[in-house]
Amino acid sequence: MRVNAEFDQRVVIRPEDRTWVPSPAGGVERCMLDRIGEEVARATSLVRFAPNSSFPTHAHGGGEEFFVLEGTFSDETGDFPAGSYVRNPIGTAHKPHTDDGCTIFVKLHQFAEDDTAHFSLNTHENSFQAGRAPGLSVLPLHSFGTENCALVKWAPGTHFTPHTHWGGEEILVLEGTFQDEHGDYPAGTWIRSPHLSQHKPYSDDGCLIYVKTGHLAEISAPVVG
Repeated sequence: MRVNAEFDQRVVIRPEDRTWVPSPAGGVERCMLDRIGEEVARATSLVRFAPNSSFPTHAHGGGEEFFVLEGTFSDETGDFPAGSYVRNPIGTAHKPHTDDGCTIFVKLHQFAEDDTAHFSLNTHENSFQAGRAPGLSVLPLHSFGTENCALVKWAPGTHFTPHTHWGGEEILVLEGTFQDEHGDYPAGTWIRSPHLSQHKPYSDDGCLIYVKTGHLAEISAPVVG
């Protein structure tokens, strides 16, 4: 299976563009944002768990990174409410479940072999730092090699300088509306911009985004599994 597997192309998926498909587990649905492979895959997805649903125990052969968007996600290690960021490196395993239901943004099979950081972070309990331009504030999530991942708040009326994305850029709009010269992106929009793409971002009303950079420079798109 290949979904948005041409990593040299820009992709924008707004909330109205989402297509939800059943997973092998009852009560668990996926919106596939990009994917190379079948059930075991290099994948970026939104995953929606109905109340009292679970997913079978599975190992993370290529690592797992996720951000809880709604509800509370749980596994053997604890409960992760909305705003939690979790990294499960290669070789870890768990059995996810939820009592009240949840929605997560998850990336699979995208870890470097020597990226072994294993942690969870409740972003509501951490402080943002001043960003690189007036009106921007940043909460770093993880960095390894050329990859950097953070939450970024844009105050209303904030503009950033035109810039080039070495290694690409991936954004999930969490709150408000993110904008650039190509369009407006309301909460729930996912944007993947390729290596060496350019834009001039801003936000008239303010927004909060998850952003990852530097991770798309050398993807050869092998089929996983």
